[in-house]
Formats: sequence, C-alpha cells, structure tokens
Amino acid sequence: MKRIFVNKRFQKLVLEKEANRIISEHKIKTIGVISSEDISKWIDISKEIKNIFEVDEVRVFSFKPASQKTTQKFQFFSEKSFGWQGQVKDTKLKEFLNEPFDLLIGYFNKNSLYTELAVLQSNARFKAGISKVNQQLYDLEIAEYPKNIGRFLEELKKYLQILQKL
Repeated sequence: MKRIFVNKRFQKLVLEKEANRIISEHKIKTIGVISSEDISKWIDISKEIKNIFEVDEVRVFSFKPASQKTTQKFQFFSEKSFGWQGQVKDTKLKEFLNEPFDLLIGYFNKNSLYTELAVLQSNARFKAGISKVNQQLYDLEIAEYPKNIGRFLEELKKYLQILQKL
C-alpha cells in the first residue's frame, strides 16, 4: 500500500520537475552519486570519479533493500528512508538530497522507485545517468553498462566538456 502512495507522489514530482526544469550553466566542482547496493559492492564509484574528473570530494549514497543486513562501508538508504507520501524521513539522505551538487550521477540501470525518487528529489544543478532507466530524471543520459564505469565516466566527461561544464 505504501508503494502505491509513493508511486503517485513520484509521478506528481516528475511532472512538476519537468515543467520547471532549468539547465544549470555552473562548472562542475562538486559531485554526488546515487547508486544501488549491488553496483556499489563491486565498484568503487567514488575512486573512479575522482580519477577521471580530478575532484577531491565525491559523495555516494546507495540504495539497498531494508531486508538486507548492513555491512557496507558506504552510506545507504532503503525504502524505510521514505514516508507514505514519498517524503524523505532519513536525515542523512535528506541532507544529501538538499546539497546543491554541480553534478548528480544516477549510477543504476534498473528501474527502482526509491533510487529514481532520490534522483528526482535531489537539488543537484545538473543530473546525468545511465540511459533507459527513466529519461525524465536526467539532463544527460549515457548508454553504457554499469560494469564499464570507466567508459561511462569518460563519455560523460566528453559531453560535459562539449557543454563547457568542465
């Protein structure tokens, strides 16, 4: 039942964000990443981004189902981080989403209401992600498999340079 209310809220937010979308002209200096636990377990996303984009700080939040044990060293959120109407309850996630990152990368390739809701509610100035997830979430989509993070980031960097964001 909660999922139905959250899904309705998600659809409403998508329409609002789409109608009010403004593409930022800021240069990329701060980067946030929303990922899924299954990707974060086998790829050090933060390290890869720091190497390719030559930035000092990258903040990563990963989604993991609440039913799984927490043994990871990265920050995570779950469906329990959201209330009935899709509002963020978790204070650390709320802080992350309120951060005005110059770039937010949605690094997941499977539709997931909660990862998509997190990307949608982020105050990031520019959003990029893997294509074929939900084109309404991003300003730029890159067609690549998650295991090819180096190629994904190089391609993203190329397009950001073309857009004069780097």
